[in-house]
Amino acid sequence: MHGGGGGTGPGGKKRARIEIIPLIDVIFFLLATFVLFTLSLNKSNGISVKLPTAITSVPRDPNGTVTISVTDEGSVAWNKDIITLDEFTQRLLQFKREQPDGRILINGDERAFFAQAVYVFDEARKAGFTRVYVETHVK
Repeated sequence: MHGGGGGTGPGGKKRARIEIIPLIDVIFFLLATFVLFTLSLNKSNGISVKLPTAITSVPRDPNGTVTISVTDEGSVAWNKDIITLDEFTQRLLQFKREQPDGRILINGDERAFFAQAVYVFDEARKAGFTRVYVETHVK
């Protein structure tokens, strides 16, 4: 006669059990990792460029800003639109009329020429903007 219980099946072999508690722990860990990763993403209104890194980077609020991207090929973009330099100055003046307290965010590629970023910065200040920021990636 075979003694019952103890998790043995026919022939005295142990039956496989799925432990649910460690599975729940793994699921919560993956969920927390995903949430923290998505919160750390820096959403940009500009075109995709490789940002320079800086230790002193701080999160920014994209509301009330316009993103001006300077690519490594030398082109300038207003938010997601590639524009000419003439269009850039026209849009800058129009943005100043529409939002006098607006902010300019320079989204420059790390391989872009420094003179192009300085040109964008200079034009923004000539248009009357006092809050001009350079976007960086947190090191």
